[in-house]
Amino acid sequence: MGVTWNQQLVKKENKTLVLKLIKNHSPISRADTAQKLGLNKGTVSSLVAELLDEQLITESGPGESSGGRRPVMLLFNQNAGYTIGVDLGVNYILAVLTDLQGNIICQKNEKNESHSFEDTFKLLKTIISSLIKKAPTSPYGVVGIGIGAPGIINMNGDVVLAPNLQWRNLSLKQKLEDCFNIPVIVENEANAGAYGENKFGIGQNLVNLIYVSSGIGIGAGIILNGDLYKGINGYSGEFGHMTIDFNGIECSCGNKGCWELYASEQSLLNLAQKLDLGDKGNLTLDDLITLAEEGNTSVIELFNIIGHNLGVGIINIIHAFNPQKIIVGNRLVHARQWMEDSILKVIKQHTLTFHQSDVEISFSDLSIPVTALGVAAFSIENFIDAKLQE
Repeated sequence: MGVTWNQQLVKKENKTLVLKLIKNHSPISRADTAQKLGLNKGTVSSLVAELLDEQLITESGPGESSGGRRPVMLLFNQNAGYTIGVDLGVNYILAVLTDLQGNIICQKNEKNESHSFEDTFKLLKTIISSLIKKAPTSPYGVVGIGIGAPGIINMNGDVVLAPNLQWRNLSLKQKLEDCFNIPVIVENEANAGAYGENKFGIGQNLVNLIYVSSGIGIGAGIILNGDLYKGINGYSGEFGHMTIDFNGIECSCGNKGCWELYASEQSLLNLAQKLDLGDKGNLTLDDLITLAEEGNTSVIELFNIIGHNLGVGIINIIHAFNPQKIIVGNRLVHARQWMEDSILKVIKQHTLTFHQSDVEISFSDLSIPVTALGVAAFSIENFIDAKLQE
């Protein structure tokens, strides 16, 4: 009698469990793997043999014995392949090459002065090509490319709308796959940031957190009960376009009074244009931080205003989701020292008391490129899932 479809399905599910256990808990023996998963030793040995043949795991020297022969230990082969994760910002492109555990091999960070899709795509191709060339020799090579892009991304990896880039209905995933012949994932950058914080950053081991990406625009990524929440079409987390003033400024999205018009890097730069700061033509966030460090009280007050406005939006998020932690990330975190007090003050003053007891407001560790790592992790998971389904 041949192997039935149900038997094949069970085998694939067990193989997935074995690999994920080894990936997350290596070094581990065959016996411990069988015990932890509740599988018989023969099944585990057979699946381990397949994973060894596929070079997804390796064996190391004997581990400690509890009596009897010392067991051979199993390790996840993090160097079986590599992946590229890209944080495609409105005014920068940050990209990382990682192994299959998310360890960074190399990193590139380039300013992007143009909002033109053609210019941005050209720079993106150049950066990705340079990282592919730096990937060490491995059984599977570069297995995936992940792009964290600002704006609304559908389930097909299309940029439906990126207001701050003035992009609409662009097939970024397909164009990159045509260019590199490597599987590509395009995800909203705030979703990727939330996932990166949960896997590699200050949100590890939390099951309910919100990541607020505060750059040129504002977006949010939502982790609920340990899973990334994306909504039915993948459009969740567009808090930057939450209305906080019905009669407010007109937004590029077509709405009025959107949160990001009052609390983003762009709103900071717009307010700075009204100050007497000399040559204002090319003012940047870095310029304003330098002025604040020099004690410019007008600039410091601007940061206080932006912090207050960030806090106003965060209040609504706290009331809606009651999360364990809210993490403020992206470029405005560089100005944390002049914004944090304002953020916390407005939250304390206006958040319902019983909502304040357990939520923690934190700021990203900017040494960890969480958005790029988040989309790299998506690509790694897609590669492993595809291998296990073969």
